[in-house]
Amino acid sequence: MSGTSLDGVDGVLAAISSSDGEQALTTCATAYLPFPATLRADLMALQTSGENEIHREALTANTLAAIYADCVMQLLQQSGATPTQIHAIGAHGQTIRHRPELGYTRQTNNPALLAELTGINVIADFRSRDVAAGGQGAPLVPAFHQAVFGQDSEVRVVANIGGISNISILHNGRPPIGFDTGPGNVLMDAWIARHQGCAYDTNGTWAASGKLIPSLLVALLNEPFLALPPPKSTGRDLFHVTWLESKLSLFTDLAPVDVQATLSAFTAITLANAIEVHATKAKAVYVCGGGAYNAHLMTTLQQALVERRHNAKVKSTQALGISPNHVEALAFAWLAHRHVERKPGNIPTVTGAKDLRILGAFYPA
Repeated sequence: MSGTSLDGVDGVLAAISSSDGEQALTTCATAYLPFPATLRADLMALQTSGENEIHREALTANTLAAIYADCVMQLLQQSGATPTQIHAIGAHGQTIRHRPELGYTRQTNNPALLAELTGINVIADFRSRDVAAGGQGAPLVPAFHQAVFGQDSEVRVVANIGGISNISILHNGRPPIGFDTGPGNVLMDAWIARHQGCAYDTNGTWAASGKLIPSLLVALLNEPFLALPPPKSTGRDLFHVTWLESKLSLFTDLAPVDVQATLSAFTAITLANAIEVHATKAKAVYVCGGGAYNAHLMTTLQQALVERRHNAKVKSTQALGISPNHVEALAFAWLAHRHVERKPGNIPTVTGAKDLRILGAFYPA
């Protein structure tokens, strides 16, 4: 899995088995490969239209597939497994455009090359089938969250804070609710890169040293997407540096550190608002993705819930036995398993699709 943050590839080797309606999932190995600066720049450039972009995307997809293959080889070396022992690779690809309202979503990848490089079957392009059925194609992780984290005795929220934030609301005995809540780390990462030369704000230390700008926060929250009811999804197509600059243009003499503090609050408040409205009975919010390692953001999210008199406690998914940086990769291993088993991977009430669909396209080794 490589996500909106464009930082690198998370890989897991998962053993999944089913018996009497119960499913067991074991993480056998994990790996992480950071993106080279040139690949990150190429992927960032593909977020918007430009000269010769079809050619540039094809070359970038080849580079990405090679890094995916390296990640797979690391997993095999760690576990001692051979390619013939692996049923399939679930390869999400890198989202460069997400426009479900226009009937498409684009995850750049070369799954044929990945199958050739690894000698393993590949399942890719998970989102397009849901979009073809009238859905958003995202988020797809709530079905996995329900299968792995769901608990009959209580309502739980799983919040994935990557580049974009999304939540899964896991009700006892009912299908989960899930949707994108707004930006996760994408704006904070862009802002600290511009002013501090860092890829991300470690522990939220820079944001914690700044002061909230209430008027800027109001301007940020005045984004129509945030008021839309679910199902809904978003990405860099909406929340990007140009969008932020349009908000900042309304003000003068803002200290960069105070903007960072306000962006952190923006992410936390959009999550808290969604939880307040759609998960009133949740006992806990389990955070995964890079945001789980941002101590200031976690504290700010907890404060935002307290201010709304919401009793949920903010924790990492580590409390449920899965490291926050492995959850999404495991989700796409699980979705690949669903494809192999010829079982649907979407939840129509989450994505808005007409019905259940088997997700992904199969590329044999």
